[in-house]
Amino acid sequence: MKHRITAALERFSRAMLAPLSYLSAAGLLLVVGALLTSAPLAGVLPFLRWEPVQLAGGIIYKCLTAVISNLSVLFCTGLAAALAKREKHQAAFIALMSYLVYLTAGNVTLTELGLLAQPDALTGLYSAGQTMVLGIQTVDTGVFGGILLGLLTAFVYDRTCEKAHRGILGGVFSGARWSFACMAALAAVLGSGACFVWPPIQKAIAAVTGFIAASGNIGLFLYGFLERLLIPTGLHHLVYMPFQFSQLGGQLMVGSVTYTGAYVVMMTEYNLGLPFSDGIVWMYTGFTKTFGYFGIAAAFIFCARRGSRKKTALQLLPLAFTASLASITEPLDFLFCFSAPVLWLAHAAISGSFIVLLHLCGVTAFTSNLLGSLVMNLSAGAARTNYPVLYLLGLAQIAVYFVVFTVLIKALDLPTPGRRPEEPSRPEKALPLDEQGVEKLIAAFGGRENIRTVDNCFTRLRVTVNDPAFVKEQALKALPCSGVVQSGCDVQIVYGIRAPEVRQAVERRLNRVVC
Repeated sequence: MKHRITAALERFSRAMLAPLSYLSAAGLLLVVGALLTSAPLAGVLPFLRWEPVQLAGGIIYKCLTAVISNLSVLFCTGLAAALAKREKHQAAFIALMSYLVYLTAGNVTLTELGLLAQPDALTGLYSAGQTMVLGIQTVDTGVFGGILLGLLTAFVYDRTCEKAHRGILGGVFSGARWSFACMAALAAVLGSGACFVWPPIQKAIAAVTGFIAASGNIGLFLYGFLERLLIPTGLHHLVYMPFQFSQLGGQLMVGSVTYTGAYVVMMTEYNLGLPFSDGIVWMYTGFTKTFGYFGIAAAFIFCARRGSRKKTALQLLPLAFTASLASITEPLDFLFCFSAPVLWLAHAAISGSFIVLLHLCGVTAFTSNLLGSLVMNLSAGAARTNYPVLYLLGLAQIAVYFVVFTVLIKALDLPTPGRRPEEPSRPEKALPLDEQGVEKLIAAFGGRENIRTVDNCFTRLRVTVNDPAFVKEQALKALPCSGVVQSGCDVQIVYGIRAPEVRQAVERRLNRVVC
């Protein structure tokens, strides 16, 4: 039972990355639009006042705002496509139609019961617990409504998409159309039921938010600690997502529009030139990625054997820059999280502590990655972000990591990179994606008959096997990868940013459809 629950959580966690993977690009484009239409910046750079530039900036800004303001739609379609086992495009299409049914059912129920709120001049629909989604006013379930519909669509679709009916209606309600009919009925019930069930939940969420706020710095420490600690399990997404994309991360009212979640609120405040609210602390998970990994790499290099320091530096410095510039930390994480777990605990503790320090020092700056945060902090200004303190704390974190890791490594004689007595040489080049290279990978999983599902997240190839006894762990570790994690039937291999490419190559070799 425990393994099944863990496997289900891991699958849900990686499915959530499908919609999340587009938000970084959307956020960056939104920043471009905001910069092009920024009045203060136009005062310094006169060419920004040119009408074509203003038009282009306005289009970019408004279009990307529409994307970020409709996260529930993205989660609904993205989850359905990620979790469906076949014809993923059909599942996504059914999810979108079902979500429209869900929204409309809620609107009709509120209207018939006389509960449809009128926007308040000051608070809009926020005080009534309602919102506008795709032009439809309904109960404000935030991203949870989209997530629920996405999960249900994948579940129902996989079990009904091959159903064939006979008779007159057989040609209409068969296959994917039968899946939609089932989901439409379910979505209508859920949309109507949300009008009765969700208001008490809204009150409970408000109470949880109050509890977290009351926990103060202890809550912030645990937030940062767990977000790093759970990286090896792939479940860390479940820690930060509720705060960054739901009411737990705060809400902002602008006119009649309600923005929910720390990420959306932060981007809205940035674009409108508003002071940043306290909810920005939930976005500080990028701080350690930006700075801390330089300290980790420096400690490993310093503690390496004299003859191995140059080789260790060549191995680790690119990984530290990848963490800082691309927020991809797993290639470096897997070099010590299992071989030196005491360092991993220290790593999580330092990360959580610095989130608390950022809050105590009144920092309200961007911490996404080194270049992105630098551009956004400079454009927002020191008065709004207090970014000079951010970068001073960043340097301090590098020093803390270096000192703590160096002391622990030498005191406990930990087997970190460059110190292992007999380190097996790992292949330098990337996994060849030709037939021979992919066949080696498939064989290491126990052959194609042993492979049940193939998936990936940002940096990991995730494979579910039928029998873990047939998995050749040593053969997997001999491949050019950054790490291998096996938990029962679930196997994860860290490939970095090439993970999607490797998945596609494996699926092509298995004669499966790549969606």
